[in-house]
Parts: sequence; C-alpha cells; structure tokens
Amino acid sequence: MPTASHPSLTRAPFGRTPDSIPVELWTLDSGTGLRAQVLSYGGILHRLEVPDRDGRPDTVVLGLPTAEDYAAQGAYLGALVGRYANRIAGGAFRLDGRTHRIPAQDRGHALHGGPDGFHRRHWSVRPGPVTADAAGLLLRLRSPDGDMGFPGTLDVQAGYTLRQDGVLAVEFTARCDRPTVVNLTHHAYFNLGGPHCPDVLGHRLQVEADGFLPVTADAIPLPGAPAPVDGTPFDLRKPGVLGELLAAPDPQLHAAGGYDHCWTLRPAEPDAPGGLRRAAVLAEPGTGRTMEVWTSEPGLQVYTGNALDGSLAGPDGRAYGRHAGLCLETQHFPDAPNRPDYPTTELRPGQLLRSRTEFRFPAHIGPGL
Repeated sequence: MPTASHPSLTRAPFGRTPDSIPVELWTLDSGTGLRAQVLSYGGILHRLEVPDRDGRPDTVVLGLPTAEDYAAQGAYLGALVGRYANRIAGGAFRLDGRTHRIPAQDRGHALHGGPDGFHRRHWSVRPGPVTADAAGLLLRLRSPDGDMGFPGTLDVQAGYTLRQDGVLAVEFTARCDRPTVVNLTHHAYFNLGGPHCPDVLGHRLQVEADGFLPVTADAIPLPGAPAPVDGTPFDLRKPGVLGELLAAPDPQLHAAGGYDHCWTLRPAEPDAPGGLRRAAVLAEPGTGRTMEVWTSEPGLQVYTGNALDGSLAGPDGRAYGRHAGLCLETQHFPDAPNRPDYPTTELRPGQLLRSRTEFRFPAHIGPGL
C-alpha cells in the first residue's frame, strides 16, 4: 500500500487587488489527500480539496477566479471575518458608558465588522510550523483604534493548520489596548458535492443544539431567551435533508429565504480535548464526503446562501446561484454587545481571546496512515 507523503507549504503569486497590492496564494498539503489554499487578502480559504469515496479530490468550498473578483464581491466567500461577525443592531452599542457607532450596511445594521471589515484587509502572512503530521500558516492583522468605529487597537492572529488525520483547524487569538468587543469567524461556503454540484439542497445536516435565536425580518435576534428547536424546521438534532427542511412553511425560513440563524450549541463535555464541542455534521450522499465541525464557540450561524444570485462565478465559470453553498460560522451570538443576557463578547486589556474551530474529514484521508 502506498505511504503518505510529508506535509508541505508553498507560496505563489495570485495577482493584485484594485489598490495594486500583490496577493499571495499559500498552499498547505497534508500529504494524505487534503490540500488547502489560502490568500493573504482577507485570509480567504480559496480552495479546500477533499477526496470523495473513490479517492478523487476536488474543492469543497466556493471560490473566485482572481484577486480582483474577491475584492469586488460582498458575499464574504472564504474570508476571515471581524471585528464583529454577524450583526450589531442599528450599528451601535454601548461599552463602559460610551456609545460606539459602526457603519450600517445591512438593512440599517452593521454586518461582519462593517463594509471595510477584516475580509477586505491585506493580512501579514508567515509560514507556520511544518511537522511530520501537519502544515501551518499564520496571518496577522492590526486593527487600529477607531477602525470601523470600534474602540481600541486590536492585534489579531489567525492560524490555519492542515493535519494528516484529515483536519483543517482555524484558530484565532486577539489582544487589545482598550476595552472593545470582538467576534471572529470563518466564512467558507461549503459544497461537499464539489464544483459540479449546483446546490446544497441534497446535503444532510445535523446541528448539536437544542435552541436557536429567532430573528426579526432584518435578521436581528428577537428579545427573550433562545427558542427550543422542538417541532420546528430548526430541529437538526437528527440529520435532515436541506431541501426538505427549507421547504417547510415556517415564517422564520420565509423571511430569511432559508437558514440565516444562530443555533445555541450544547456545552462541551468536561473532558473534551481542547474544550471543543461538536457543532455540526454535513454529508453529501453523491460523493460520500462527510465533514464534522468542532468548535470552542457557543454559537453556530447556519447560512444557506440565500442571497447568492448567479452574479458570482467560480474559476470554472459556473455561476453560484441560490443555495450553491452552505456557511457554518462558529461564533458568539449576533448583537451580543446589546444583549447582556448573551455570552459576552467584551475583550479588555490583559485578556487573550482564543477561538478554535476544526473542520474534520477523517473518512477521507489517503492511504498509508
């Protein structure tokens, strides 16, 4: 039986953004069939190649052809998102008695850190460790005091690690010099069927949560405690087919055009390695690919690509229509700065924010392990 090759990390140019800054493409290769390509612009996961049941690899995330295409799009394809993932109601919050205002670009609310969030930044990149069983990449960004209205200078590091056992890990750390709020996430659009699969409606999804956050028509959580999933299309404690779930006559689904909601995850088991909890399992029957999502975060925003309209197309020219991909965004809860009943997103000087998410493909590693 062939043996696995060693993990590796390589760099290549990927054109320039409209501001004439060059973009680098970094390729992490596990040596066991998984490959990830990451851009210095937006920290974007450009490709994630995973073998199917027959050992044929193909990308399972939506990507775009050029750096210019990524800079022009507003769908956050594959990007690192901050300072505050998801929405802040009215683009405003109070912290220590002072009101801070964030540019509102989504129906009167701030979304994903404002129009010039971390997804539009040129990150500083350096090689991470390349060991006998993993390849790593480190990206750094300094967000100055007042950036998009957020208080304090924030220093963020994001790490991508691709392991031989079929795991892509994304880890954030952050420090600040003034009290601020932070909520970081990764915004890949997954389609485990690969580039030739037009949508995710045939995928099966399971979410390890007993509650979710119902939202207003403009996607802000309603007052009150999380709603139980029992008896609703949000009950994904057992796997369900996305197309069947989204067809349910539910006002929450109708208003959003699908899922664009945060599930409140169960706590991690006391002895869970790294404090991670299993958040979700996604499976695509046609290719046999399965992905587990494990995280240290308390929430999972599930977004079924409701606003994709065919205006974006992949490197092969295929247009991304509605539901072409599924986002599984591990994060704290939307609008938490205005909701003292939610887990806090405040970060203060001397504190270290840590967040880790693992996308696991253990059934798809290559031979020799």
